[in-house]
Amino acid sequence: MKPCEGSEPSQGFIKKTMQETFLSSGNSQLDTLFPRIKHFLDQDVVEYDMFGRKVRGYRTPDAPSIWLRDYSDMMRAFKYWEADMKSVIEHFAETQSERGWLFDYFTMTPEKKPCEKENWAKYVRVPIEADVEYRFIKAVYLTWQATGDDAWLKTMLPHMEDALQYILTDEWRWDKKHKLVKRGYSIDTWDFDYTAGRNLWLNFQINERTLWGIMHGDNSGYYESFRLLAKMYAHLGNRKRAAYWNKFSDAFRRRANKVCFNGKFYTHHVPLVPVSIVGVEEGEQLSLSNPMDVNRGLATHAIAVSIIKEYQRRAGTKSAFAEWFSIDPPFPAGIFGDEKIAPGAYCNGGIMPLVGGELARAAFEHGFEKYGVQQLLKYEELTRTNESYLWYFPNGAHATIETSTSPDASPTDAWGSSAMVFALVEGLAGVTDESKLFQRVRLAPRWIAAGRNDAGVQVVYGASGAWFAYEFHHNETRKTIELEISGKANVTLHLLLPHKAKAVEARVNKKAVSFKNFRVEESPYVNAAFSVKKKSDVIVRYAL
Repeated sequence: MKPCEGSEPSQGFIKKTMQETFLSSGNSQLDTLFPRIKHFLDQDVVEYDMFGRKVRGYRTPDAPSIWLRDYSDMMRAFKYWEADMKSVIEHFAETQSERGWLFDYFTMTPEKKPCEKENWAKYVRVPIEADVEYRFIKAVYLTWQATGDDAWLKTMLPHMEDALQYILTDEWRWDKKHKLVKRGYSIDTWDFDYTAGRNLWLNFQINERTLWGIMHGDNSGYYESFRLLAKMYAHLGNRKRAAYWNKFSDAFRRRANKVCFNGKFYTHHVPLVPVSIVGVEEGEQLSLSNPMDVNRGLATHAIAVSIIKEYQRRAGTKSAFAEWFSIDPPFPAGIFGDEKIAPGAYCNGGIMPLVGGELARAAFEHGFEKYGVQQLLKYEELTRTNESYLWYFPNGAHATIETSTSPDASPTDAWGSSAMVFALVEGLAGVTDESKLFQRVRLAPRWIAAGRNDAGVQVVYGASGAWFAYEFHHNETRKTIELEISGKANVTLHLLLPHKAKAVEARVNKKAVSFKNFRVEESPYVNAAFSVKKKSDVIVRYAL
């Protein structure tokens, strides 16, 4: 049977064409998320003629421009339908400096009206930013996955190496003592820092009075970029460079966790220059990159569990409608140079779907599956108006131009919504491409956590047409879980079982295969590995 064609699907499954990504479980809240988010992103498409070359991308939610920061995260969603994955990344590579640094963003749309009117080509690199280069490497990786283009990947290798060489040697980016990436005292990954009287408005510059520190989110991003670069080198057969970056990343991870983890979560700003802000307890500030640190692999499982429990604890003690804090507790009003950066607003304690999606993905992976489902359902409720914003006040009021320092407040936020797709596809549906074109897939269906016994999933890369699909059927009476998998892939199965269950048999196409029972916190899983050449039927029997 072709995926979702042939026999009539059960439990409200929706038949789709082979060219379309879909998730169907019979739960209308979950099933509506992917098409709703795609609708948001479809409205954010930007096309420019950049000096004779067509560039097609997706704008940031708070400015009509293409920021590499947002874009590399948005790719986790639009890769499932977008045909043009390369042009934006190629343009950032084309405009890379000789020293290796990359621009934050480019645009041909006037951003700050009425004072800005020119529709000229505009390129910006915010001086205090330390995260741009790792985001470029992630973007290259996601493009390669979706296109499968090894020849193209080879042309990107020098750009990625140059970017890392810049970060690991430049005096503005690299702290020689700790051997970690540094930045000014910003709010997590945001692009302005604590002014301390250095500027009349938001400060974006570095000077002799910069309050240097280590920010965990930068370092988790670079850790992931080292691992991804090693993976790409290994695929291309360069074992020496793959081994180098793997070894480098291992030592880097140990240093980052030693410096940044405070026993509960990652400390927002580890100072390299002494600083004290009245009313701020840095050891209590939980900032937005914490769940990202988990998903990027910097956090050990124990650290991940501690971070997730901290979010759960704060959800029970705060009055906010969601625990998706940009930072909590926030900073005092105005200390960053603008009264709009008030507690509970924007990056100073605003509630961000970006955080919610990352938190959900982390929860699915580390034994808090039902908590992950709760975040997805909360986002579905939030966006029933068919509007999604970059941030919200704790009382649920959404961002506006008047309440933000940004030039826009789009109701079609692609940054946060794409994080929800990340959690939905890789977390709940459990399809993670571990190479390219779904040739190696980690399959971890967690539909039981959502109370679903039947589901159908199909994921498609718009740039190549590569696809992977499965149907999930749980029979509680027979104590079996059946998977009908379609595609061509080496599959590593990591299947969530009912509470307190233990697998007693696993078969692929009626043949017994070796398996291993495994626990993630209190969640029972069964692990197995097998190849799918066109279609495979998998059955797992369990006992309680």
